[in-house]
Amino acid sequence: MIVTTLSTENRPLVLQISPVLEITDEQFFALCQLNRDYRIERNSKGELIIMSPTGSETGNRNFRLSQQLANWTDKDGSGIGFDSSTGFKLPNGADRSPDAAWMTLEKWNAIPQEQKIRFASVCPDFVVEIRSPSDQLQSLQDKLQEYIDNGVKLGWLIDRKNRRVYIYRPQREVECLDNPTTVMDDSILPGFLLQMNSIW
Repeated sequence: MIVTTLSTENRPLVLQISPVLEITDEQFFALCQLNRDYRIERNSKGELIIMSPTGSETGNRNFRLSQQLANWTDKDGSGIGFDSSTGFKLPNGADRSPDAAWMTLEKWNAIPQEQKIRFASVCPDFVVEIRSPSDQLQSLQDKLQEYIDNGVKLGWLIDRKNRRVYIYRPQREVECLDNPTTVMDDSILPGFLLQMNSIW
């Protein structure tokens, strides 16, 4: 294996393994199960992206985000939500794990059961990423754009460091909200209002 980017200050470690080693979807899933202390993603080039667990503060903000999304999901009843440990196989071949995600029940019910117990080959309708202190903003912006390019209808990138929220939608310019108190989009998540006071 060739290390292309070394991990510094808790930044992700990127391992280039292709063409020396090709990992099947089943092997990648097994690798992630064997290394549960790490969050492992795979980009469209086949590189493994290995991230250590988040810090306590970021973990709490992720929890608060998931709590709000889960409460709305239960009340709305039209979809299903996912936490940060969920992997999705995107159409471009990448395996990604957003901090929170949601999709319609119609889309979820169309996924074969054998895929549901692994990393389902599906792109959620909505994803959120929260920037950790060690995260590079550009890499997260690229990740959000990748989600949109692969079928996500709405993506939020929460930059806690600068108190900004970047909103991604297909075929539209990225919208940036400065220090919002709430974030919403009724076209995809009718009635969901993310209260930012527990996220900042």
